[in-house]
Amino acid sequence: MLTADQLLAAQKANVETLFGLTTKAFEGVEKLVELNVTASKAALEEAAGTAQTFLNVKDAQELLALQAALFQPLAEKTAAYSRHLYDITAATGADFGKTFEGQVADAQKKFLAVVDNAAKNAPAGSETAVAVFKSAVAAGNNALESVQKAVKQAADVAEANFNAVASQAVNATKATTVKAKRAA
Repeated sequence: MLTADQLLAAQKANVETLFGLTTKAFEGVEKLVELNVTASKAALEEAAGTAQTFLNVKDAQELLALQAALFQPLAEKTAAYSRHLYDITAATGADFGKTFEGQVADAQKKFLAVVDNAAKNAPAGSETAVAVFKSAVAAGNNALESVQKAVKQAADVAEANFNAVASQAVNATKATTVKAKRAA
């Protein structure tokens, strides 16, 4: 049975964890806002420069060449923006995951301590039931670890797929830009 001090300590730890997660969430939002402000400023500056360049175009061939030249950097910048966005969300998610894993590990330790204490104080003849219960707890822990590993592997695969798609998109844009320049 838990004492009042143990309950207060657990409550304090939960509040600290909540504030820690809230801080991490705000840090992630700050990074997203900073990324969007930076991207917006750059987009406005580039739009002004591009508009000026388009106003100086003298013929259709020059216009086509200019359009082709602008398309590739736009695709690369879009891919870079998406990568930064993914990195921010992945890092924030990883922070949440680490905190969750730490909380789960701590809860498991405390639960196993309670089980061990109960096993020590169990009446004679209940050894089999205690062993079965401990086995079930161990199986549950193993299942949780397997799920955590599977989630990590899925995240790694998703990141690899994201990188591959972004790379293919940029390469396809480069190829299209080269063809457009040759046609112009």
